[in-house]
Amino acid sequence: MTWRGNDGGAGMHLIHGTGPGPALVRGAVAAIGNFDGMHRGHQTLLATAAAEARRLGVPWGIVTFEPHPRSYFKPDEPVFRLTPEPLKARLAAALGASFMAVLPFDKDLAELSPEAFAARHLAERLGVAHVVTGYDFHFGKGRKGSPATMAELGQELGFGVSIVEQVTDEGDQHAPFSSSAIRQALRHGHMQAAARELGYRWTVLGEVVKGDQRGRTIGFPTLNIVLDKGADPFRGIYAVRVRDAAAKGAAAMPGAGYFGDRPTFDTGRTFLEVYLIGFAGDLYGRQLFVEFIDLIRPDQRFSSIDELVRQMQADCQSALARLAALKTHDALAAFPLGRLQAAGLI
Repeated sequence: MTWRGNDGGAGMHLIHGTGPGPALVRGAVAAIGNFDGMHRGHQTLLATAAAEARRLGVPWGIVTFEPHPRSYFKPDEPVFRLTPEPLKARLAAALGASFMAVLPFDKDLAELSPEAFAARHLAERLGVAHVVTGYDFHFGKGRKGSPATMAELGQELGFGVSIVEQVTDEGDQHAPFSSSAIRQALRHGHMQAAARELGYRWTVLGEVVKGDQRGRTIGFPTLNIVLDKGADPFRGIYAVRVRDAAAKGAAAMPGAGYFGDRPTFDTGRTFLEVYLIGFAGDLYGRQLFVEFIDLIRPDQRFSSIDELVRQMQADCQSALARLAALKTHDALAAFPLGRLQAAGLI
């Protein structure tokens, strides 16, 4: 499978399995990690890989794992994934990666020693020339392999290693960028704080499916987006921007998004529903990007449908106002993925 990069060139190759890697990867530079969120710390690591690839005159990409290792070790505790594989691939392509090699995190991989992992997957199967890893990356059975271990193994197996030290926002007095901290910000509805750490607005990439169509009966037909199990942002109403994932560069559509349990209707189900303001059309089956701009209000129960409709009208006006403010000042334009997202190039 090939994902096209933002430069319109040959594209990015998405590689699965444990067989020999393609010729593109052999001799390349690979950044390795889970990269859940592709936050600004991850982006620094990827920028290091890109710089090393330019120095060597070779392609670069990332090596990552699916499912998330935490899902393997704790299968009964769904992980709140910030960037499931399809979105992670799109973001990597946007940053210029030539490939994303996805290693299946299963019993075989979990049982490998650090030495066996590096030899089998990095040196033999993929044949990379250089590995870039973060200061806190651990690998191999029992997480016994450290960045220092990777450097030692690189010398033995014939690949170079760069270790990226802790990255913070404004100096050492700030906490490092953290996927866990971003998840917590999203759980509390702190969308702008999460966006600052991500360097772009947290986004859901999902398919539009048929719901119960109750929104049509009250004048607010909504799109129902399939979410991965474990998704857990704050329950409430959001200002969102929506784009068709297949239409690169297309203008974003304004909307009001709802994540919650629909207390007024007592369905007991959790949804991401989006009302596109001023849109009339059929998007069933389409893959959409939904960018979470800001929290408008918490989820709440209403005493009547009329009261709900009045509040939804007010929510739409609030969403439009917050989206309009981005046209005059968008702080995320300072970051690569923020600029690409605003331009519809992810």
